[in-house]
Amino acid sequence: MSNRDKWTENGIRKAFILFFVVASVFCIVFFAAPGRFSTPLSSMAVSTVLAPFQSFVSWVGSQVNYVTSTCWEIYTVHEQNKMLRNEVAQLREQNVMANEYAAENERLRELLGYKNAASQFDLLPARVIGRESATWSSMIVINQGTASGVHENMAVVTQLGLVGHVTEAGPNYSKVQLILDSRSSVGTLVQRPESRVTGIVEGDMENPTMPRMVSIPKTADVVEDDIIVTSGFGGVYPKGIVVGRVQVIKNEEGGLLKYAVLEPAVNFQKLEDVAVIVSSREKPPQPVTPPPQTPGTETNPDAAGDSQR
Repeated sequence: MSNRDKWTENGIRKAFILFFVVASVFCIVFFAAPGRFSTPLSSMAVSTVLAPFQSFVSWVGSQVNYVTSTCWEIYTVHEQNKMLRNEVAQLREQNVMANEYAAENERLRELLGYKNAASQFDLLPARVIGRESATWSSMIVINQGTASGVHENMAVVTQLGLVGHVTEAGPNYSKVQLILDSRSSVGTLVQRPESRVTGIVEGDMENPTMPRMVSIPKTADVVEDDIIVTSGFGGVYPKGIVVGRVQVIKNEEGGLLKYAVLEPAVNFQKLEDVAVIVSSREKPPQPVTPPPQTPGTETNPDAAGDSQR
């Protein structure tokens, strides 16, 4: 059979189906009209003939209704899922913000507790808003400046210990040199009462996260786990602020001095909130001076040394 014969046969079949459907609909409309058949017998005959068609039409209607309702339900579920996803995203964002606020409040409470405990200091809270880091430099930028009373050479701390000091102050910002900076120099001493050995804490370029306490005599009483605090000499850092803990002690190359590697009291990797010491009611320690001597009673240091020997 050629393709032309197939197309002709399909066309005849489609035409017959279309005619059958149209005729069925016409019959349904015609015979279903009220009063068309008044006798019971004729009405029963018509009902018998039309029953299959009515059943088919009812089935088609139910399927159309089912498909329509299913599509509407799918659309409704899709919209609800979209709304729920948006609500979940908003709740997650709110949860992140709430956790951040809680962490910030905890840090501020700790700073406030330190402020109340360190009554000898007037502290100004500040937030870290920037960092400047290089192999030779370690700086942070805070959001307080001269408009809030911040000036150069003011010490910066947290509730854990010393951070550094202000090197530059603008109207609403300040740059703080950390004690990790290789150019930093902090006068310190061992907190242990039986030691009180003094030294200088400075940054180490070879180990930028661990400062060193240098200029320690080789025989000085400094041991591991000693707490190192500021000595107050120099006028920049008030006395008694914790700097760090001794991790290891090493000898200098010359053999006369040693140095201590410190673990900083402050975690500089997580530094977010600090406080500037804008004033201190504690007087810095004064250098010891010999008492004045009356004329004719001066002692000769060399002679005194000879007499002791």
